[in-house]
Amino acid sequence: MQVNLERLKSTLFALAEFGYNHEDKGIYRQGFSNEDFAARKWLMECAQSEGFVSRMDGAGNVIIEMTSPDIAAKPAVIIGSHLDSVPAGGMFDGTLGVIAGFECIRILKEHNVQLDRPIWVIGTSEEEGRFGGMIGAQALTGKLTPHQLLTSHDADGCMLSDAMRAQGLDPMDALNARLEPEQINSFFELHIEQGPVLDQKGIQIGVVEGISGVFKWMVKLIGKADHAGTAPMEMRSDAFMGLADFAYQLDRIIAEDGTDTTRITVGKAELKPGFAHTIAGEVDFTIVARDMDETVMENLEIACRKALSAIARKHHLMFEYEQVSWLSPMKCTPEMVEFISQQAETLSLNYQIMPSGAGHDSQFFSEVCPTGLIFIPSLNGVSHAPDEWSHWHDVEAGSNLLLQCVQKRAIKTKE
Repeated sequence: MQVNLERLKSTLFALAEFGYNHEDKGIYRQGFSNEDFAARKWLMECAQSEGFVSRMDGAGNVIIEMTSPDIAAKPAVIIGSHLDSVPAGGMFDGTLGVIAGFECIRILKEHNVQLDRPIWVIGTSEEEGRFGGMIGAQALTGKLTPHQLLTSHDADGCMLSDAMRAQGLDPMDALNARLEPEQINSFFELHIEQGPVLDQKGIQIGVVEGISGVFKWMVKLIGKADHAGTAPMEMRSDAFMGLADFAYQLDRIIAEDGTDTTRITVGKAELKPGFAHTIAGEVDFTIVARDMDETVMENLEIACRKALSAIARKHHLMFEYEQVSWLSPMKCTPEMVEFISQQAETLSLNYQIMPSGAGHDSQFFSEVCPTGLIFIPSLNGVSHAPDEWSHWHDVEAGSNLLLQCVQKRAIKTKE
């Protein structure tokens, strides 16, 4: 059995229409937005029209089931990834894993395959961190808390609880989405690499052995707005100069406290009042830091705080920050790394065992069940951008590997 590539392509393109911007060609389908939930409802309708059971849990996760009464109580093989996007994102990030999973169960159904255990395809909610975490995966694995639901907000101040209510969800119902460990046989995620390694090396498959940890801060430097022409340079409390100084310090912080897997990014900044002839009296910005070692992450946190405190004193600023999220580094299940590698060899696919610098839903499932994460190449390593792309032959190879893995875990073997 092999996936139907033309149908897979068609479904991916149809999903990409939800949130597509015709000006910059990017996809705007942020977690718990109207576009996000329109896509979720559309996918559920697609699945139901083909005879699958589909539902949405209290956290906004879409769950499509391939099962039968005689196996419904058995632990399920789960294929999952996310349906939301970053602003101006691409059409493969997250959605490839969901739609490839959907294609797998379509193929199995068309071949009247007898399953030994259920297969669930899950499109998780809010993985891209609009509200700080991976809300859907956290809910499914019991890592979501009432405090997180009621206090999390995005960079524009929108509360998670308000965004959920706007989509008809009761925030507290998300706590009921938790799956018991005995409900899960294994978890597979297919994803684009979002980096250049596989593409540059001409390797078809990445078998992920570990996922980087990440923390996110919302930072505020507060100075004094003043006239851009009359305030002498040496007498200013210029919040922007504080941000510029911090950005200049990033290479030093990584050299002294990081590793070759460390990444620190200032991804969003807003100057206030934001007028050309006024000195910035305040700057609000984000810091996202990543590493494969939690001790290194803790050292980076201390280094960033010390640097910002010193910079604030230098420029006569106040410094405030809020830690929005902390996701620990996670190892994928070693036996699953070996299992996926074996299936790649069976299909004569060349592969590399590698780490993931980006966070994924898999890192939460790895704590509760055998978990495997499969990468395919990203053209030129581009992701989180409109020109994100993966060649269709790589999409086909990764999807067929996913199908092979799921078959081995879910299909009844002949006596």
